[in-house]
Amino acid sequence: MTIELPPAKSVLVNPSQEELRELVGRMPQATLTAFGNYNVTTNVTARSAGSTFVIADDGAHLSKPTMSRADYEPQVARQESHIADADMVLVEGYIGPPNSPMRRPARVYVESSHANLPAMQQQLYYPKDADWRADEALTVVYTPNLPAPGFPGDKLVTIDLDRWVTRVFGIDYFGESKMGGLRMWMEWAFQQGSLAMHAGAKMIPTAQGDKLGLIIGLSGTGKTTTTFTRQNDSLPVQDDIVALTEGGQSHATENGCFAKTFGLDPDDEPTIYGALSTPSSWLENVAVDERGVVDFSDDSYTANGRGTFPLAMIEHFDPAKLGKAHFLLILNANESIAPAVAKMPSIHHAVAYFMLGETKGTSAGGAEEAGKSLRVPGTNPFFMGHEHLQGERLGELLTTMPDFEVFVLNTGRVGGGKDVAGSKKVTIPHTSAAVKAIAEGTISWEGDPDFGYLVATEVPDFDDPELLQPRRLYERQGRGEEYTAAVERLKAERVAFLEGHVGLAPEVVDAVR
Repeated sequence: MTIELPPAKSVLVNPSQEELRELVGRMPQATLTAFGNYNVTTNVTARSAGSTFVIADDGAHLSKPTMSRADYEPQVARQESHIADADMVLVEGYIGPPNSPMRRPARVYVESSHANLPAMQQQLYYPKDADWRADEALTVVYTPNLPAPGFPGDKLVTIDLDRWVTRVFGIDYFGESKMGGLRMWMEWAFQQGSLAMHAGAKMIPTAQGDKLGLIIGLSGTGKTTTTFTRQNDSLPVQDDIVALTEGGQSHATENGCFAKTFGLDPDDEPTIYGALSTPSSWLENVAVDERGVVDFSDDSYTANGRGTFPLAMIEHFDPAKLGKAHFLLILNANESIAPAVAKMPSIHHAVAYFMLGETKGTSAGGAEEAGKSLRVPGTNPFFMGHEHLQGERLGELLTTMPDFEVFVLNTGRVGGGKDVAGSKKVTIPHTSAAVKAIAEGTISWEGDPDFGYLVATEVPDFDDPELLQPRRLYERQGRGEEYTAAVERLKAERVAFLEGHVGLAPEVVDAVR
C-alpha cells in the first residue's frame, strides 16, 4: 500500500530538465558555474542519520531508531498542512531498468523552492512509462522549508514501510532524496529474497570473456572511483546500489550517478570529471568563486561536495544486461596492517569480512563519522533490519555461486596515517592494477599466517610489494612488535564485533580468530 499525495497550492508534474534549470536559476543559493551547470549550496551537507527513524510500534525486528505511529501521525499532519500552501514539484520514474524483475515505480514530491532536488533525482530515475503505477510507487515527500522542532538540528527523516513513504523535514541535502527511495527499495528487494548492496558495478573485458565486478564501500572510500576507473576498456554499469540474487544474477537501480567531488581530478577520474563539467550535470556544495570557476580541491565549506549526471552522458555498459556477477570487491579505507588486496578463501571468510565492513568514516556520514575508524556491516548504513541478516543472506547466495570470488581491497594506507613517517598510500593506480589482475586471474597468492585470507605475492603492474604484504613494511622499519600487537588487537576486536551479531554462524566468527 502506498499513499495519496497531499494537495498543494500548485504542482509542477514531471517538468523537463530545462524547466527545472529555470527554477534553480531563481534560487539565491544557486550559482551558475563556468562549466555552464548550477552549483547549489545547502545548509545541510551530509546525511542526517541521527534524525532518521523507522515508523514502528514494535521495533524488535529493526536495527535503526524507531518512532511510534502515534508520534508520527502529527508530523504527517504538519507536513500536509505545510504542503497545502506550498508550490511543489512531482517527479515520477522507476528504480530499476526496463524489463528488470526488480523494477519498482518511484517518485519524489518536493517544494519547488528547492528545484535542484527533483532535478538531480530525475537524472537518477529511469523514465516513467505507460505501465507506471502510483499505487506501487516508493514515495519521498520532501519539505526542506519545514523544520522539525524537538528533533536533532530541527531535522527529521521518517521511513514508513507499511505505506512505502519517506518524509523529509528541514533538510535541503540531495542525499536524503536519493536514499529515501533507494533505502525503501533495498528493504523491498530483501523481502524478495535478494541482497541489495551499497555497490557499484563494472564490466571488464578479459581474454576469458567479460567479467562483472561488484564494488561495495562506504561513501568516500573509493567505490565510485573504482567503478569508473578503466581496466581493459572496462565500462561502468552502476554507481551505488545493486541487488544480488540466487545464482549470482545482478540487478541495477539507477539511470545516473551521484558522485563525490572532493579531489576530483581529470587525470585520475576523467569520466566523472568530464560528466560533471558539462551544463547537463548538477553540483552541490562544490567551491565556486565569483567568476564561476569550480575548485574541486577546496573543502573549506565541506569535503562532501557532490554532483549528478545521467548515464547517457558517458560510455557505459547497459544496466539492463548485467547478468551474473563474477566477483565482489569490499573496499576498506584503512590505515594500519590491511593489505591492498586480499582474497577470501571460503564463504565463511567472505561473510566475516563483509560483516566487518572496516573503514575510515568520511564526510558523507557527517562530522560524527569523518576520520573515525568504523565497522559498518556490508559497508551499508541503509539496511534497516538486524545487520546479521545481511551476512546470512550473502552466505545463502554464495552457496548458489560456486565460481564467485570475494576480495577485500584497502584503499587507504599501510603503516599508519599520512602523519606517520614511512607510511604509504594505496593509490588509484595501485587499486586499478589489483582490479585488472583480479578480473584476469593473474595474481599469485599465498596464505597469510595471521588472518587466514590470501595475500598477493605478485600483481602485474603493481610496483610496491609492501602494500601487498604489510608485514614487510613493518619489519623493514623495525616495527615488527607493533605489527604483532596490531594483529592480536584486530583479531580480538573482530571476534568481539562478530559475536555481537547474534545469528551469524559460528564458523563465520571462527574465520577471524
